[in-house]
Amino acid sequence: MLGRWAGEHLSRYPAPPPDPAGPGRRDQPAGSHLRQDLPTVGTWDWDVRTGRITWNAATLAILGVDPGTFDERIETWTSIVHPEDLPWVLADIDEAIQTGRMYGSEYRICRPDGTSGWVRARGRSIADENGRPARMVGTLMDITAVHDAIDTVAEPPARAAEPAAVTRADAERAAGIGRLTRALAEAITVQDVADASAAHILPLFGAVGLIVALVEGDHLRPVAFCGYTQEFIDRITRIPASGKLTIAQVLRERTPMFISSAEEYIERYPVVADLPAAGGKQAWAFLPLIASGRPVGTCVVSFAEPHKFTGEERTLLTALSGLVAQAVERARLYDKEHMRAHQMQRELLPRELPSLPAVTPAARYLPAGKDMEVGGDWYDVIPLSADRVAMVIGDVMGHGVAEAVTMGRLRTAVRTLADLELPPDELLAHLNDLVSELGDDFYATCLYLVYDPTTRTCDVTRAGHPPPAVVHPDGSVHFLDSDPNSPLGAATPPFDTVELEVPDGSLLVLYTDGLVESATLDIDQGMADLAAALGDMAPAALRPTPCREHAALPGGSGDHCAACLEALCDNLTSTLLPTRQGTADDTVLLIARTHALPAADMASWPLPDDPRAAGQAREHVRAQLSAWHLEDLSMTTELLASELVGNVVRHAKGPIRLRLLRSNVLTCEVSDGSLTTPRPRRAGATDEGGRGLQLISAIAHRWGTRYTATGKCVWTEQPLTRTEQHPVNLYDVLEDSHSPG
Repeated sequence: MLGRWAGEHLSRYPAPPPDPAGPGRRDQPAGSHLRQDLPTVGTWDWDVRTGRITWNAATLAILGVDPGTFDERIETWTSIVHPEDLPWVLADIDEAIQTGRMYGSEYRICRPDGTSGWVRARGRSIADENGRPARMVGTLMDITAVHDAIDTVAEPPARAAEPAAVTRADAERAAGIGRLTRALAEAITVQDVADASAAHILPLFGAVGLIVALVEGDHLRPVAFCGYTQEFIDRITRIPASGKLTIAQVLRERTPMFISSAEEYIERYPVVADLPAAGGKQAWAFLPLIASGRPVGTCVVSFAEPHKFTGEERTLLTALSGLVAQAVERARLYDKEHMRAHQMQRELLPRELPSLPAVTPAARYLPAGKDMEVGGDWYDVIPLSADRVAMVIGDVMGHGVAEAVTMGRLRTAVRTLADLELPPDELLAHLNDLVSELGDDFYATCLYLVYDPTTRTCDVTRAGHPPPAVVHPDGSVHFLDSDPNSPLGAATPPFDTVELEVPDGSLLVLYTDGLVESATLDIDQGMADLAAALGDMAPAALRPTPCREHAALPGGSGDHCAACLEALCDNLTSTLLPTRQGTADDTVLLIARTHALPAADMASWPLPDDPRAAGQAREHVRAQLSAWHLEDLSMTTELLASELVGNVVRHAKGPIRLRLLRSNVLTCEVSDGSLTTPRPRRAGATDEGGRGLQLISAIAHRWGTRYTATGKCVWTEQPLTRTEQHPVNLYDVLEDSHSPG
């Protein structure tokens, strides 16, 4: 955090000129005989965790800040501290936070009105209930008059006679520090911090090597290096934090160590006397990385030749290590939160897509490029009744944990609403209400479709989402041409629904805008590129499979179809998105090959709207199951059909229709012209009726109700294979249904 503040300030002063007042002085002689009027004293209170700082009126006056415009940001203070003094002032503050000692320093300030001065700051760190630094409070005194008096009677500064080359060197070093702090402020990941340190610290001192090792449990692990071979790094890949190597010792003791030659190193550490030769270095600065009072790692700056460290170099390296430590800690927190966010998003997405008779799906989720926050792209494949399948894809606008959480809420809501068998337009209307309740900052695009293998059609509704592509068996590619409606959160229902004919064996291709649109790619061109890629690559996934009935069984044709779709997903993403580096948006690609239900696996009969209907239903079921060689399910299915038809005759109205579907389950449906939904009730011990739905619940594997254009349909499902289930004992079911309680 300190590195970011310093970087933002020093970036405005890349090469500050020498100040005639001389470099910042931390300590001045006490009891000077040059007495002035009592100086102004102000107070300050800084929340270390949030960066919020408060000043009283005296402090505002000393620093020349207008009370009406003061924003209470710590960056406002760093912009006032003289750029040459800022690095060591920050180092002093960091040391006080780490050690809990009193803080004190004198430094120059550059006020917003252009005037300059000297201040003396004193303060102390206050810990929270867990013992961690939480605040710093202290005083600020204007000592400009004291320094002016000292300069009046003192000899001219010695540096006025120094060669111009020394002045240029100081300016170059100040500029280098500015570049370092600016780079550390921009660093996001730990690797970014290491890269910035190598690029800017090494040139400042003529060093050639750098190692950044971070604490992981009871070990130190090098996470980044420069100027060393991989073989050498592998040798020190896990350094015990309690070990005797210098890199661990300085962190344990929290004290920098400077070794000027290989001979000195060998004399101090004879047990590892071969390390200097193995690493190819002759001098080292071992710098502990301490952030918020906690050791986070060690930074090693190394030299190709023996190097005698001056006092100034030691001070500067120590100060810079504080900046690096703060940047590393911030980056580690970012890395951890970034990883958690992506893990959370992966958990919210389907772990495995279902293998269904009606479709064979495959999907890819590609996160945004390096340094991007987690996104809100999502998808799902949901089995419905009558072998129908719902496919949904969406994109919550924006990036961040909040967007990922919203994505999870929407996916869960879609699952819940899909179980209610709502039509696509009603489902999106409910989703729109949900997103609207989240506030004005949340919007999402969504596409929801339902594929019916009995009619070979799709009902498609979309809210601001790119249209799906349909690849026909002949290889032609078509995009749905319909009104996209507005995004969720901004839409006004009702939503438009389009019925789309889908020939058997077609590919349904759903995607988010990250696949076809970017800052440099127009969405129309992106969709054209997608169509061209599908035209070239889809034929392999369109080849007929030998046996549709086995599409959902292991080892059957479904495995071959799935493998082709997986390969198609990989080929499309690698072609349209050759590199994820720099990609600003997540991408989801969902492809499904359709499998129509053959006419031989469907049977349907109209029934009279009178008591004869139940008997006719049993006859139709018995004959059809015999033709399908499913006689073992005849008794239970006859009972299911009889109960469903009897309910319609007693409680609903016609027209009545019975339908049987055969896939991996046996579906029995009875439709009628009523909108009343049947509900199970507990029948009393002496009641003659009221047990029909209890029987259905006990016999059927699943059952439910969905609304149709002319009324409703009550459906039941029974697995065609019961190898993993105990067969239903019909007589036990009948006996249980008549038992009291």
